[in-house]
Amino acid sequence: MFDYSAHPELLKDRVILVTGAGRGIGAAAAKTYAAHGATVLLLGKTEANLTQVYDEIEAAGHPQPAVIPFNLETALPHQYDELAAMIETEFGHLDGLLHNASIIGPRTPLEQLSGENFMRVMHVNVNAMFMLTSTLLPLLKLSQDASVVFTSSSVGRKGRAYWGAYGVSKFATEGLMQTLADEVDTVAPVRSNSINPGATRTSMRAQAYPGENPLNNPTPEEIMPVYLYLMGPDSTGINGQAFNAQ
Repeated sequence: MFDYSAHPELLKDRVILVTGAGRGIGAAAAKTYAAHGATVLLLGKTEANLTQVYDEIEAAGHPQPAVIPFNLETALPHQYDELAAMIETEFGHLDGLLHNASIIGPRTPLEQLSGENFMRVMHVNVNAMFMLTSTLLPLLKLSQDASVVFTSSSVGRKGRAYWGAYGVSKFATEGLMQTLADEVDTVAPVRSNSINPGATRTSMRAQAYPGENPLNNPTPEEIMPVYLYLMGPDSTGINGQAFNAQ
């Protein structure tokens, strides 16, 4: 496990947006960031899930989060602009962006993967992530120390059979992370890195490996050290790097 111990007020007064914040790793990250002082913007497509995370953060006495229902699969360009305008009006800037939301799609040989399924996975995992990054970058540049964290995968670092669209989308994620990192390096107070969470006890993992005993994998909460490290000031100057949570 990534070895890092975070100061209790590591993220005090920071504004951090988390995609896919309604469950799994996204929910754990949102609650962890809030517990360390951040105002967390909970973005996801299922409002009921986001509201539950909101309620848990509120009940714990952490800074009041914000719920942002937003469907990355269907969102149009003007909706990204409206999202950025809303964040600027309400919060003035953005200190962190965790790209956590993604879908697996069918795990099948490329030969049997339909174009429709391939394009759906690429749209959610890559196109929407690019739109969010490019639209929110001006707000991140207003921060004194901003961090963009991309969620990768071992199959996005070395190709593996039957991971098709998902694997390709994670290679694209690494490419986007590296491109952004090179562009902001030394010219903006923004850093860009990726995390491979590894096998974690989530519903997405269960979908990919239905025969696996989930108790053999760590919970999302247990892999949070690297998520805290990259979102806080201790990682200032770390840019363009690919991290493993485990």
